[in-house]
Amino acid sequence: MLVLARKIGQSIIINDNIEVLVIEVRGDQVRLGIDAPRTIPVHRKELLEQIRAENVQAASEADLDIVSRAVNKLPID
Repeated sequence: MLVLARKIGQSIIINDNIEVLVIEVRGDQVRLGIDAPRTIPVHRKELLEQIRAENVQAASEADLDIVSRAVNKLPID
């Protein structure tokens, strides 16, 4: 992991098209401004992890539903 020290008002540039600006530091919180193209998703890490977990849950429930429907269509001997 690259670690950089920045002060309020300073920024970093990622890939020539994403700017992360330090807006405010208060206690143990840092407010960041992110200027990125709309095509690049930007999420808080904890929110992204929640979205991924919900997608995995939905996919597994969908798989169970597909298997259940397929089993119900099998002929009974």
